[in-house]
Amino acid sequence: MNRREITMKTTHYFISLWIGVLAVLPAPSLARKKGPEPVLTERGKALEKTYSDQLDEINKEISAALPVIHAQKKDAFEAARAELGALKAPREDEAASVHKAYHLAKPLAEAKALESARTLIADTAKLLGANALDGKLMKGAILRHGTPAGLAEFAQQSDDHKALLDKLFADETLMKQVLISGGANGGEYGEAMQVYHAILEASERARKPGILQRLALGTALQQPWLEENNKGSVNGIVFTDNKNPDGQVSRYLHYEKAYLAGELDPQFKDFNAWECRFITNDPYTNEELAWGRSMLRQFRPDHITNPDQKWRYTRVVKSDLPYCSTRHDPSLGMPQQQALALGGVCGRRAFFGRFIARAFGIPSRRSTQTGHAAMNRWTPDGWVVNFGGWWSFNWCGPQGGLDFYLDSRAREFEEDYAKVLRAQWIGDALGQENVSLRQYGQGGEFWDGLAFYMKRAIVEDANLEQAEADAELAALSAEEGRLLGESDEVLGDGVVKEIEIAEEDKEVAIAEDGTITIPAVACTGPKNNTDKVAFLNSWNGGMQLHYQRLGKQPELIKYTVELPSAGKYELTLNVCTVSKEDPVIARLNRRTIVNTILPYTKGTWQRTKPETVELREGRNTIQFTYRAPNRGVSIKDFQLKPLK
Repeated sequence: MNRREITMKTTHYFISLWIGVLAVLPAPSLARKKGPEPVLTERGKALEKTYSDQLDEINKEISAALPVIHAQKKDAFEAARAELGALKAPREDEAASVHKAYHLAKPLAEAKALESARTLIADTAKLLGANALDGKLMKGAILRHGTPAGLAEFAQQSDDHKALLDKLFADETLMKQVLISGGANGGEYGEAMQVYHAILEASERARKPGILQRLALGTALQQPWLEENNKGSVNGIVFTDNKNPDGQVSRYLHYEKAYLAGELDPQFKDFNAWECRFITNDPYTNEELAWGRSMLRQFRPDHITNPDQKWRYTRVVKSDLPYCSTRHDPSLGMPQQQALALGGVCGRRAFFGRFIARAFGIPSRRSTQTGHAAMNRWTPDGWVVNFGGWWSFNWCGPQGGLDFYLDSRAREFEEDYAKVLRAQWIGDALGQENVSLRQYGQGGEFWDGLAFYMKRAIVEDANLEQAEADAELAALSAEEGRLLGESDEVLGDGVVKEIEIAEEDKEVAIAEDGTITIPAVACTGPKNNTDKVAFLNSWNGGMQLHYQRLGKQPELIKYTVELPSAGKYELTLNVCTVSKEDPVIARLNRRTIVNTILPYTKGTWQRTKPETVELREGRNTIQFTYRAPNRGVSIKDFQLKPLK
């Protein structure tokens, strides 16, 4: 069953996207992260034996319960996979004929492997569609992933530690949710349960079914606990660490508060625990996350409501974080405030993109590419790449981009994906090698290999349609993708859209002391959006004008103001900026030039320093413009206060 409505189309275009450049880095560890062997006490050694014995017993029971696999079909499947695995991508400097031969052979071998898998998928459908063995299979998967030694290292620390694992193994519902959500990061199930129960203790809402329980579990499963000076294999600092300065419990509570206050994306409430893993695992502080939401609501509210969800929130990187050398200036504020104020190279732009998406509760992850940094993010139509090339060119830690993308698409079909998981669990229970996460579909023994091709079959049968911009991105080379990521261009951009401005949003107000407030959108020119000027709906009502960093040439913003009397006035602008002080030029009645400085407001509304101007009775013209190259500024209004 599809959890979200996904556009279906009878096309095989999607499948062709899998056939591309595959990463050739070594396969990752199959279980826990590589590191020092667990240091076990006598109690720990006894626990390790207990866990090993349990795993051996599960192995025997599952082996006895499995039906006989048709030998010829299995051999054909393994032979097809071996044939595909033997194809090696040619080097760039090899002859054109070698490249041509490879690109002709590769899709044929792919199709042959998938076709050979389909007969086995049909034969095992009854087995994998039943849940009778789930309890044993899930425990075996956790024991295999966490390893008896690794779990014993955690459990030996105290009776409370052991009880956390006992509680997990006794709760099949929780085990299933944990494994459906991808399992514990690094196989550290004890540490994950420690964080999860700490969150449950801190939040009554997290104990009830719903998004907050899923967020609590996702946070506990994904958060890294690495302490650089830790000499054991278990990364045991669970409430604070070097990756999340505020700690996992505090991070969860931050998002709970933001959700209840209505500050997160409307789609946040529907995310599952696997998707929640990619929300709270940010290396920046809770204070920065709160600032990010507040800043975007005031500075660029249009990015929050962008109908192109691939660029909702993250478009601010293209519009307002310029590609330039990366510098640091603590006087500008927190790290992400510095990033937006100063700009930077691809890494800083990708970091900020993930940060701002996660700030609003949108799942996002790293996307490393050769010589480049990008990001991946969730959309209602599937995960996408921002700031870089296609999935075939990226990876995140041990997992290649294509493997993640395939898994994310297959997960949309929950009933079919449950069968994938059971095939993986059987392989775990039998101690079989896993398919490589990095080398797409390569390696691994029978059951995990079958699980991989089950995902391929799910996606192929769905014929998932790709957005036009994604299709264009998939056609780019790695270098073209890198250059696009470093640019301010967004594929699929169209004509500048017009906006209607209500008369009440242009009304001039006069206070009792004679101060005249002119809305920024009440200008006589331009009267609608241009390449340089954007009329935006303000987050808390009314409208604002944004003078953009991008655009082909400077533009004048013109106003006509009726004054009751001639004299001197204090001129101030109500502005919101995210960059260092910038000059603005005001021209009064085509004669007088006034230079003023836009303050660095860190994304809040603030008035400029008053400038004394002399104006005449009746009609006056006031024009504003900004020196090029300029950074963006949002303007709510400007005021003229009479001086006596």
